Amino acid sequence: MARSPSGESVLSRAVRIFGAFDPENPALTLTEISRRACLPLATTGRMVDELVRHGLLQRDARRYVRIGVRMWELAQRASPTLDLREAAMPFMEDAQAVVGHSTQLGVLDGEEVLFVERLSAPGAVVNITKIAGRLPLHASSAGLVLLAHAPAELQDRILTRPLPAMTPDTITDPAMLRATLAEVRQRGCAFCPGHIHPDATGIAVPVRGAGDRVVAALGFVVPNDEQAWWRTGLLQATARGIGRRLGAGAATVTRPSP
Repeated sequence: MARSPSGESVLSRAVRIFGAFDPENPALTLTEISRRACLPLATTGRMVDELVRHGLLQRDARRYVRIGVRMWELAQRASPTLDLREAAMPFMEDAQAVVGHSTQLGVLDGEEVLFVERLSAPGAVVNITKIAGRLPLHASSAGLVLLAHAPAELQDRILTRPLPAMTPDTITDPAMLRATLAEVRQRGCAFCPGHIHPDATGIAVPVRGAGDRVVAALGFVVPNDEQAWWRTGLLQATARGIGRRLGAGAATVTRPSP
């Protein structure tokens, strides 16, 4: 495989170029890509030109660079979440029609929750989640569900690192986080009023696949009010339906103590 004078492979540099894009920055100038990928501008220009020729990147009318349709096509074929999304979508659509606001599906990826699907209604309460977006495990309801059922090694890594606050209600104390994870496992639900945004409550439950293994977190983002908790019943039923389609059951949710 061809390598740069620094010893880095062409493939590694291409991965860095793709990594420059994120949900908040889907279109970038060549200079921005160069800076975000930490590559020389001339190198970035040559590689972007080649990736555009292959359809993996594309340029819009303003000459901004975006991920290409060919990359999307390949990703859709290979995505390990494709079966999960196909199983979940009919149930998510039914739940969304009842609850309004936002319904979302997240999976564990590295040390973050990666959202693979999201439905939203007009006028929904604020929700910073995006499809293909990520949130910290300790701060989000979906993240807490996934972290609660993650291997002990991952839990220990998260618990020994700083826990940045997104609002005053975000869990930032390791002892409180450890206790919360135990509660999530016991109750089968993460209930997070104001943890991401003061106006919103995140609620999430596990989605279980083969062997009763937690494969995803299904969640609602609803207004932070006294009605928020009562949506957990619908969320539980929805997760149970997805689980049955995946060949598993779903956990029972119990209400938190006052």
